Amino acid sequence: MLKTRSMLFASIAISGLFAFPAFAQDAADGASEGDEIIVTARRQDERLQDVPASVTVLTADALQKTGADKAQDFAQLTPGVTIVTGTAEAGDTQINIRGINGARDAESSIALVVDGILKTNTAQLNQTQGTLRQIEILKGPQGALYGRNAAAGAIVIQTLKPGDTLEGAVRASYANENTIEATGHISTPVGEGAGIVLSGYYRQTDGFFRNIFLDRKVADDQKVWSLDGRFTAELGDSTNVDVKARYSDLRGASINFNAAFHLPALGGAFNEDVDDHPFRYYSNIRPTNDQQTFDASIKLEHDFGSTILTAWALYSDVDQSLTADGTSADFARYISPAFGAPANPTNLAVQNACFASTAANRGYPVNPPGVIGSIPIPFIFNFSGSTFGPYSPTTCDGTQLQVRQQKDISGEIRLASNGDGPLSWQVGGYALHIDRSVGVSLGADLGSGILPTLYNAPGSSNPTSQLYSDKFKTDVYAAFGSADYDVSDALKISAALRYDVEDRNVSNLVPNVSDPITGAKINPGLPATGLIPDKNGTFKQLQPKISLSWKPSGGDTNIYANWGIGFKSGGFNNQGASATVNQFFNNTTGAFGTIDADVFIKDDYRKEKSSSFEAGVKGAMFDGRITYDLAGYYTRITDMQFFEFFVGSFGLLRVVSNIDRVDVKGAEFNLTGRIIDGWKVFGSVNLTDSEIKKNSSRAYTVGNKSPYTADYTINLGTQIDAPLTDNIDLLLRADYRITGDTWFHTVQDQSRPTVFSALLPASLFAAPPVAGNGDYGAAKRDAFGVLNLRAGLEGESWNLSVFADNMLNRKYIAEAIPAIEFGGSFISPGGRRLIGVEVGYKF
Repeated sequence: MLKTRSMLFASIAISGLFAFPAFAQDAADGASEGDEIIVTARRQDERLQDVPASVTVLTADALQKTGADKAQDFAQLTPGVTIVTGTAEAGDTQINIRGINGARDAESSIALVVDGILKTNTAQLNQTQGTLRQIEILKGPQGALYGRNAAAGAIVIQTLKPGDTLEGAVRASYANENTIEATGHISTPVGEGAGIVLSGYYRQTDGFFRNIFLDRKVADDQKVWSLDGRFTAELGDSTNVDVKARYSDLRGASINFNAAFHLPALGGAFNEDVDDHPFRYYSNIRPTNDQQTFDASIKLEHDFGSTILTAWALYSDVDQSLTADGTSADFARYISPAFGAPANPTNLAVQNACFASTAANRGYPVNPPGVIGSIPIPFIFNFSGSTFGPYSPTTCDGTQLQVRQQKDISGEIRLASNGDGPLSWQVGGYALHIDRSVGVSLGADLGSGILPTLYNAPGSSNPTSQLYSDKFKTDVYAAFGSADYDVSDALKISAALRYDVEDRNVSNLVPNVSDPITGAKINPGLPATGLIPDKNGTFKQLQPKISLSWKPSGGDTNIYANWGIGFKSGGFNNQGASATVNQFFNNTTGAFGTIDADVFIKDDYRKEKSSSFEAGVKGAMFDGRITYDLAGYYTRITDMQFFEFFVGSFGLLRVVSNIDRVDVKGAEFNLTGRIIDGWKVFGSVNLTDSEIKKNSSRAYTVGNKSPYTADYTINLGTQIDAPLTDNIDLLLRADYRITGDTWFHTVQDQSRPTVFSALLPASLFAAPPVAGNGDYGAAKRDAFGVLNLRAGLEGESWNLSVFADNMLNRKYIAEAIPAIEFGGSFISPGGRRLIGVEVGYKF
């Protein structure tokens, strides 16, 4: 024991020289040495080493030692996986696995499965899910098993199941920015064969940034709490029931963005790289984000002996809303009478408020190249005027309210074999119904705050100026089956097949009224009379998957290959989106302030389909002290769904478009080494090469890379678990993640006309149209690395540790959303350094 301790303490210093911070290795670095890791990602219990696919596993021990508790943490620890979450609102999560991204406002590309039940709302992807016991991240198409939203992979979560004895734990931490986090659970039997688990979670933070105009830390603050309950019981010798319920409440800030212009002809701050932007917040409106989530499920399992029948049902209700400042000041939307719009009491009051707040804030230090002058007329037309930028301290931006509400009910029934023979199989059916409402409302700011209703009449304190509001209904039906056959001890073949049918319809809820500010229709898609007509569509897809696994000489080396089809349903944008884009950005008549942008958006978008092939080898050497996993993959994505953001004099617009074809190929390598008992090092690298082959929405982007896809990821790490005494261990862990260069749009390193191309020729500068063109080479996020450290002491029932997330305080951006026709990008900062202390106790 003394010799082992001496070697471990010596290796602490050596590991610092290697700079090997850690990641969640393919072979589950947190597992106890010698333990077999059992996974359920393919809906059956099997050894991780036997799965014919790339799987990353975080065991309960690894979760504790890394502090990971939600998808954002899991992604950071997994090669080839990146995530954007919470930049606009808490439920706004996009996970990218090997070049397939979940587009904002569309369905996810990642299946989220919790205790065998498939969650359906993308807003739940980055929520905590109770007391975690194991996380499995399965890469590649899983649609044959999980359906329409598993084209890129699946996150399979197992939570604590009640046992035969009373147990529980609490954990609490405090870090800078008044960041407090606490979790706790208790598990107890409640009778013969029955038990219950109750879990709670709480987190609050003041955030890293301050609104300097309001002099409050309300730029990225957040408070969230949740309660989870789970009841399991044996209903006789052959039947089990599993009942779960969950409630979560989140409140905080939203729209955590600044803007950066990419107009090189204007020079200076008009041509800013997204990585160089100094973030400052000064909106006159406190941004808010509210999210309430409730879901409940029941699962029954009956053992017939030779077969097992599993059936479950899930109800989910997620309500989200956000309020924030607007982006319309520089387009003079709220001073329309000054530019010839018919005057009325409402728009005159709004215009007066804008002029007054501009005069009151003259000279306020907004982000360059902005300047607040004496009047709100754009500076290019009046040298006493202003260049506000978005989210200014004046009322001239207007306001925005966004509402997303979804209720869904789903269920599945599955019959699976239960024998030890060479053939195992399962068949089943699935059904889902979704009711979803989405609204985006822009209002005039009269200094009285934002009303919580999407439409507010002229004369109100927050009159609506633009409105997109729709109700969506979705019905999904699916049948599936799979079979696994052991041809021999060395060769296994698996085949799975699923057929999905998805019926969707949309009903527009916008009244046929005029905008009291500009005099135009409140939604550009409204007809002369009546309402925007309903639309419906049906999307179908057969999703096969075939896998082969070969173990030479019957050893632990697994050579595997798999091919499968992935699918995401098509759907509908807010109705009127196409009319808005065509009116303002595809105007070939040369109307003042418009351009011919060559961008084509529809009020609906097509289904996404992907065909993916993977081949790899995984194995172990030196009596299991070194484990490895090498894989290569190729994916062809047809009609990739992609989020577009438009800003102009009309306000703002969020839509989903299609990229006709994207090809992705890459390779991934994972390695874990156990130097001595108690000391591990691990590392991985993922290389992804992607190319847009066809894009009808923006034909000139062919040859560019898949958006939101990092060129590479590198994870390096080490963990030391050293016995100090017979009862106390020392834990040291470091995780270093490098994320490669990333483009966030299909337009990359290209020059395109913007609204400034139309405005500058008519301005006081009389500049040629090319002077207003945007160059989007500055919109790429460069590679960056984040170092996380943890050190602590662990006893039999307690632990005490200190941690540092982003120890080197690397200032990177979490996301850039280029608004191509606007001439810039909306950018959100990544997390800054967070240093804290954590204590825990279990019984």
